[in-house]
Amino acid sequence: MPRALCSFSKATRKARIKTLLSGVGRVRNALPLSSTDTVSLIQQHLRCKRTSRLPALIVAATFKAAKIRRAGNEEQAGAVGDIQITIPGGHKMVTRCEMKNKAVQRGDIDRALQKIAAQGKHVQNYIFITTETVADEIREYARSKYDETGGVEIAILDCIGFLRHFLHLFHRLRKDFLDQYQVLVLHEPDSAVSQALKEAFLALRQAAESAD
Repeated sequence: MPRALCSFSKATRKARIKTLLSGVGRVRNALPLSSTDTVSLIQQHLRCKRTSRLPALIVAATFKAAKIRRAGNEEQAGAVGDIQITIPGGHKMVTRCEMKNKAVQRGDIDRALQKIAAQGKHVQNYIFITTETVADEIREYARSKYDETGGVEIAILDCIGFLRHFLHLFHRLRKDFLDQYQVLVLHEPDSAVSQALKEAFLALRQAAESAD
């Protein structure tokens, strides 16, 4: 009997997700949400309960949307990815991103610069994306490294700050980001992202996309 009840519950959960999915993207030829509305949607989702797993999924979704190559698992803390942009004249600008599931410390900045020096690869920008708040002294320490490194600019952003920058830089990828985030959220085990949290995202997205 308990096994049957468990099976029924799982089937019910799947049915609820399927119903909510049917309401996402149902308006044909509709404009994708703006970058601002996309950020607002994610912020609403983060205000739900038990969202500690979501910041890592937000960052992973941006990398997947942009098809940025990363070392190791896309959702792994400490994973590093390079964004390479070619500007007029054939010059290439390299920005390196590192995900942290904890507060960024001075040692993290020092190790990042050591890695850059050891690899001999010219990186213009190094961005830490963290799930935690950033202390002013750490921001100041990162800023102080600009002259010392000969022009490597270090930025430390929380996941929403990073997402806002990402969507304005890669505006055309805003729907791709939402689609990737949705896939990641729905594929997480319920122990990491609850059924209620999955349903909440789909309901929020449906409401945002249906708004005038």
